[in-house]
Amino acid sequence: MPAQVRVFAPGSIGNLGPGLDILGLAVGGVGDEVIAERHGSVGVIIADPGHPSLPTDAAAHTSGIASSEVLRRAGAGFGVRLVVRKGLPLSGGQGGSAASAVAGALATNLLLDRPLPSSALVLAALEAEAVVAGRHADNIVATLLGGLVLIRSMDPPDLVRLPVPASLRIVLAHPDRSLNTREGRAVLPAAVPLEVALHQAAQVGAIVAAAHSGDLELLGRAIDDRIAEPARGPLLAGFIEAKQAAMAAGALGCSISGSGPTAFALARDDRSAARIAAAMAAAYGGLGVRCSTRIATPDHLGARAL
Repeated sequence: MPAQVRVFAPGSIGNLGPGLDILGLAVGGVGDEVIAERHGSVGVIIADPGHPSLPTDAAAHTSGIASSEVLRRAGAGFGVRLVVRKGLPLSGGQGGSAASAVAGALATNLLLDRPLPSSALVLAALEAEAVVAGRHADNIVATLLGGLVLIRSMDPPDLVRLPVPASLRIVLAHPDRSLNTREGRAVLPAAVPLEVALHQAAQVGAIVAAAHSGDLELLGRAIDDRIAEPARGPLLAGFIEAKQAAMAAGALGCSISGSGPTAFALARDDRSAARIAAAMAAAYGGLGVRCSTRIATPDHLGARAL
């Protein structure tokens, strides 16, 4: 087994519109890295948390929690020292806490004499998410496995990887704001009317159909969230205007990435994605909100050793 490993975990879009807690899409280009090495003492040490505002206490950092859980599940007789490199924004709605958790879990797993299966890594990372952001696995499974993933069940875990149309482009618009995931989850309704639940289920079904058929137009129409987006939209200054601008510029669909504040839009090619990104940035800018944008493709590999 190696004495030291370096792992990259991509960011992700949680929910993917109507798929609240059950659909996640890994996004290429930016992610978190974790360097892990064995050390003699039992337990996990966070040598560098990746950002000055993140804790060095392993029991409060998602990488540390996930790493500790892997060691516990494996019955390992050694400790792990972690160095975290944050590429994803904090409280940005791009799966940053999940990426750190998955990277910590996978890096630790690669140090084991007998590595655990990926299902155990999902559960280890889920323990970390539960502590800092709430118990949901949509970002975790997409980040770990790559691509578009449907969570059919978590008890027991039943994860379905879906194909992603090759030409799909993702526009991420990140306003100069932050929204804690717990705050975003706190506004979700405890119950919804039957017609809303049926509509939501139909959109998730349409996303699955669009993924298998490669129908980008259907995929875009299915990004129609009537549960989380109406609840979270009022917390996100400029989102409504940015979504309107994205759709007017030719977006296939647009919604909130995870709990926000990042908004995402789907595009059919690079040219339309550039037009959509400019329109979203201008919409935020017109309201006095600074906004950064990037255009990405899905990350099909998921978390991996570097």
